[in-house]
Amino acid sequence: MKNKTGIVLLVLVGIAYSVLFALNEPKALPALQESLHVLLFIIPILAVVFFLMALLNTFVDEKSIAKHIGEGSSLKGWSIALVSGILSHGPAYVWYPLLQDLRNKGINDGLIITFLYARAIKIPWIPMMISYFGLSFTVIFSIYILVGALLQGLLSNQLNRVLGSRNL
Repeated sequence: MKNKTGIVLLVLVGIAYSVLFALNEPKALPALQESLHVLLFIIPILAVVFFLMALLNTFVDEKSIAKHIGEGSSLKGWSIALVSGILSHGPAYVWYPLLQDLRNKGINDGLIITFLYARAIKIPWIPMMISYFGLSFTVIFSIYILVGALLQGLLSNQLNRVLGSRNL
């Protein structure tokens, strides 16, 4: 196992809950129950993400990924990042394992940033946004988010080139 961050984080959370139970058990139990509810909520999303990772590792080779979403990615790669960011659901952190896997296969860092930024557009919320703010506001706001996502990704790539590093 290369990265032990998850295990360290789990141990630290366990220690924090133990200390909380020792100091204030009446408040610790509801906090633990809420954490369990969050866990139960994200398990299906994690299952989908891990399923996508398995499909990716099974059916898509690294050369194909690099061609569309690698360092020299084209308009198609940027479009994939924007659309998949909009379509993705659940908390952003459940997508981190898949994004890390893609990054290890050569995905462009700017595309990851674009994907995460584009997640600000939530399709199920669009009708509510239209009802509160109107259609023109919603369309213009969504366009700003998409342009911002694209600019953030492009800026990241430029900074990586200038600094000579993938890890900012």
